[in-house]
Order: sequence, then structure tokens, then C-alpha cells
Amino acid sequence: MRNDQKNSDVILIGAGIMSATLGTLLKELAPDWKLTVFEKLSDSGKESSNEWNNAGTGHAALCELNYTVEKPDGSVDVTKALNINEQFLLSRQFWAYLVERGLIKNPQDFIMPLPHMSYVRGEDNVKFLKNRYKALTKSPFFEGMDFSEDPEKLADWLPLMFEGREFDEPVAATKIDSGTDVNFGALTRILFQHLHQQDVLLHNQHDVQTIKRTKDGRWAVKVKNLVTGVVEEHTAKFVFIGAGGGSLQLLQKSGIPEGKHIGGFPVSGLFMVCNNQEIVEQHHAKVYGKAAVGAPPMSVPHLDTRFIDNQKSLLFGPFAGFTPKFLKEGSLMDLPSSIRPHNITTMLAAGVKEMSLTKYLIQQLMLSKEQRMKELRDFIPNAKAEDWELVVAGQRVQVIKDTNKGKGTLQFGTEVVSAEDGSIAALLGASPGASTAVHVMLEVIEKCFPEQLEAWTPKIKEMVPSYGVSLQENETLFRELHQSTAEALKLEEQANQEAVLEERVLEKV
Repeated sequence: MRNDQKNSDVILIGAGIMSATLGTLLKELAPDWKLTVFEKLSDSGKESSNEWNNAGTGHAALCELNYTVEKPDGSVDVTKALNINEQFLLSRQFWAYLVERGLIKNPQDFIMPLPHMSYVRGEDNVKFLKNRYKALTKSPFFEGMDFSEDPEKLADWLPLMFEGREFDEPVAATKIDSGTDVNFGALTRILFQHLHQQDVLLHNQHDVQTIKRTKDGRWAVKVKNLVTGVVEEHTAKFVFIGAGGGSLQLLQKSGIPEGKHIGGFPVSGLFMVCNNQEIVEQHHAKVYGKAAVGAPPMSVPHLDTRFIDNQKSLLFGPFAGFTPKFLKEGSLMDLPSSIRPHNITTMLAAGVKEMSLTKYLIQQLMLSKEQRMKELRDFIPNAKAEDWELVVAGQRVQVIKDTNKGKGTLQFGTEVVSAEDGSIAALLGASPGASTAVHVMLEVIEKCFPEQLEAWTPKIKEMVPSYGVSLQENETLFRELHQSTAEALKLEEQANQEAVLEERVLEKV
């Protein structure tokens, strides 16, 4: 490879949804820039962004109860839900732009309309859900949400879940039809296919081994070709580390001070997947419940309709687990090797503070299939063990850092860590992750390309019309964009088709 081919404007590490989104944005903003991507696995979208590994399938806070917090007086703080919903709409705007430009041919390849529902049992939980519903529906973001504690209506909404159910305690649910299912694995592959056509160099089966600053201010990335064993050095003005759980170790290798005093705690996930298509067809929604006491937010139980490989699927979980790997295809040494002198006290403090989480993970690891089926029967009373099989999902690495809440605080969410001069940035953390990729990557652009931002802003607004505007304070613009993106992504058209199919299936049942 010639030296000029080893010099890039931008190097993206990791071929997941974050690198795909940032690469696509940058190619629209600076078409002449040279972008190079390094991916350890054999293809893009095979790790955290993969449809079988990724639990974030269109988080818009429409049904996820952990994004709304009950206060001591019983009222519900919906601030986080409003923010996430707005961030997801940024993603919808960008995807709609790509469809309208012809860069995405068929939006149904990655996004489908699907009702989002929250479901609870017990008097206190029903009261919480009702207060949550009242608080959320004050915003136009959640217009169309319905609440019910009537068993007959709930059975109409959720026939599979209410067949054979004994009503020995209060139950309630909310339902909103404007939700979606997003296949981020498919979207990642679509975006990288487009980037390849734009002369972006994508090197699969290439492992980044070192990241070092050069004397002229560039970054030197040493990369090993896992097929040939050849090690080469590539340089770039800017490096983005979007390697999922592997980002922390690569950030540490860069040596930037911003990457110090940060640790990572890996949590694995398991799902029950239905192998009986007749059962799959009887459910059509994402239904989220409440997490068990001591469980991490990513372990909120949900019965989840998915569209994978052009087929309707039904998943239940996740069940949490633990392995020291930071990636599904990672090493058992990932966690030990991430402990450095500068973060060891942070990690130890987290270990002391999170004993309840450790206990929860141990309990989850020891569950038998029948015990998992018992949890599934809280959602589907008549579930049969032979209709369900266990699938290992992806790894999530939660950030541990020192905050104003104390040393060794476990963070739930995504976080961009960048050098002071903006020449390198890494994305750490997990949920809501992929669903807010456009929001997060625009944050990277703002932090790392301040000199270009003013010139780029008109183009950004073309791609994301609400950029720089609060939709929470501009109801008219929100309604316009919600409708226009639904039309561009063909969500209403597809919803009508799915409703007809669902009615036919239920008639047969």
C-alpha cells in the first residue's frame, strides 16, 4: 500500500452504527475528505449494532419505564423521556433525508412501524403508570398515547399476553401506535455500502493495536491485518473510536488525559426467542415492564416484536449475565487489562457501591431454563418451554467514573470522551445508544470540528431540519417533522398493511 493511501483525514475504528452515522454525516459535509474504517470482524454491523446483539431497537422513550422517574411525592419526572424522544426524531430526520436523496432505497429494510406499550401489575405500579401517562401526554411528543386498566381492553391490545391470565391483582398498560422497530444491523450495512460507493476505505479483519500522537499533531494508528498478519501504520488528522465495548481500551491506548479515571463494567445479555411462528404472529408490539429491584436499566423485561431478515420475530428478556469480555467476540482479559493505576480506585469504589448489582448478576447466571420460563409466563401465561430457545445477545460496557455523586459511580447511558483539541473522540456506554446515534454524532462534530461548524451548519440543517432548535419549545415544527419523516420512511403506509395482516392472523386464531 502506498504511503498516500495510509494517510487519511479521518480514521473510524469499529464498523458499527456510530461510525456508519458519523462517516455518512462527514461525507455529506466534506465530500473530498478521505475516510478510512478499520473493523476487527469480517463485516460491518456484526458486534453491538447487530440485530441479534442489540437491544436498542428504536428507543424513543414511548414505553421504557426507566426513562421516567417517580418522585417521593408520587409525581413523575419525564425530562429524560422528552430528551430521548427528541433525540430519536433527529435520527428519523436524517434517515428521511437519506431516503429522499436516494441514498437509502427502501426504508422497510431497516425501520417498521410498531406499537410501543408499557405494562405493569400491582396497585402501586398501576398508580405510577397512570401518573406517568398523565405527565407524558402533556407533551405533543406523546400525543396518541392511551392508558387502560380495563382487562377486556388490555386483552384486545395484547391477546397473547392475556389469554389464560388470572386477574388476581390490578394491571394496566399504555399504548402508542407511532412507535417503530429499527434494525440497526441492517441500517449499519446499508450505510457502509453507501460509504464504500463514496470511496471510503473499509478494512475488515483489521485489529487496531496502538494509537499514538505524532510530532506533527496527527494520530498514528498501528493496525494488524488478521488474515495476512501484516502490521501497518496509518495516520489521520482525526480519529473516532466507535468500537462498542472495545472503545475504552482503545481510548486508554491513546494516552489522552480525558481517558483517565474511567473504568468499564461489562454486562452480557440473553434473550428467549420464540421458534413457533404461530405464536409469533399473535403478538404485535414492544411491551416493556418494570425492572427488578437491583437490576440494571438494560435488564428491563420486555416482550419484543422484531423484524429480522424480513421475518417477524418475538423475543423476551433480556436476562443479564456476566463475563469479563468487553465484546461478544472479545477476550477474557478485557476487564483485567482495562484496570490501570489511574482508574483502580474508581473501579474498587464501584465494586463496593454496586454489591446489589453483583448479587443480581449472580442470581441471573444461575437461572435454569424453567426459571426463565417462569419470568416469561408473567408476560405470556400459556408459554410452553418447547416454543422458546435461549440466544446469547451482545455485550454492554457501562461507564464507571468519578462524579459529584461520588467516586466509582456507574453510569447508564452514552458518553462522548474527546481530547481538548478535538483531534480524537471515543463513544462509551450503552442504552439508548444506537437510537440516538445522529444526536451523539452531531455532538462529536460540534466538539471536534469547531472551525468547520459555521460553514457546515446550513448543510446540517438540510439533513436534520430541527438542528439547533428545541422541538420541546416548537410544537408546530415538531408536528411537521414527525409527519414528514413518517411519510418519507413510509411508516403510515406500512402500518396500514401490518394492521390488515394482524387482523387476518387474529381471525384465524
